[in-house]
Amino acid sequence: MAILLTHQDRVIVQGITGNQGRFHTRQMLGYGTPVVGGVSPAKGGTEVEDIPVFDTVKEAVSAVQPTASIVFVPAPFAKDAAFEAMENGIRLIVMIPEHIPVQDSIDIVNRARALDVTVIGPNTFGIISPQEHTKMGIMPNHIYKPGPVGVVARSGTLSYEIAYSLTQSDLGQTTVIGMGGDPVVGQTFITVLEQFRRDPETRCVVMVGEIGGSAEEEAAEYLSTLGKPVVAYLAGRAAPPGKRMGHAGAIIERGKGTLDSKEQALKSHGAQVVTMPWQVAQAVREALSR
Repeated sequence: MAILLTHQDRVIVQGITGNQGRFHTRQMLGYGTPVVGGVSPAKGGTEVEDIPVFDTVKEAVSAVQPTASIVFVPAPFAKDAAFEAMENGIRLIVMIPEHIPVQDSIDIVNRARALDVTVIGPNTFGIISPQEHTKMGIMPNHIYKPGPVGVVARSGTLSYEIAYSLTQSDLGQTTVIGMGGDPVVGQTFITVLEQFRRDPETRCVVMVGEIGGSAEEEAAEYLSTLGKPVVAYLAGRAAPPGKRMGHAGAIIERGKGTLDSKEQALKSHGAQVVTMPWQVAQAVREALSR
């Protein structure tokens, strides 16, 4: 099985007529994702990749009954796009844009919680479920394969490297999900781990974390109830205090969010922490064999 995204979901693309929207719509269709429509104001009645375009989410919902939306609109309009999707019954939203104002992200996440909507991101690479041959995101199609490993990551490019190394080691994935690199995001390690706990086909979980924030420490306490082995890799081993690592949330402040504190917390609750990305696959294989 997969978590959050399955082939039963019907996907619309908000911002489908932009360069990124067009390109990634083509890639999602190529992977097998059921993209059923797009939304772009004043472009209704046109098509992208033979997919109908609507002026509003409301029109798309009426015509093609979507259940999920991926947002490619510019950051200043991302909040409006997310609210429009939520208010029209969409229950899974992937927010690709970065540089969304923090207050807008707070408003999106709070509104999603009030309406029981799952928001992935902002500033995420998205979600892919190889067992379902469906994805909502910008990740390369060819590096994934179906298998028993769930992956949750703060970093996009590191997750690609790790997923590809798993695939090359014949260790496929149930679902790979990017939490997003901004300070305020819709998913945490804990919320994703809870989804993996419920999925019987996810037999091992890989966490891809990084310095800064407290997400990994908070998740560590949950691991004892997960009931599945966890392999973790943390980026930022050589970063000095106060150094940003590309993500707005990845900054060490006053001794908090350090790599040592995260490693200690994860190890103390049963996770195996590796020091290099290419060590993940071997650690997963050993965990599954046990």
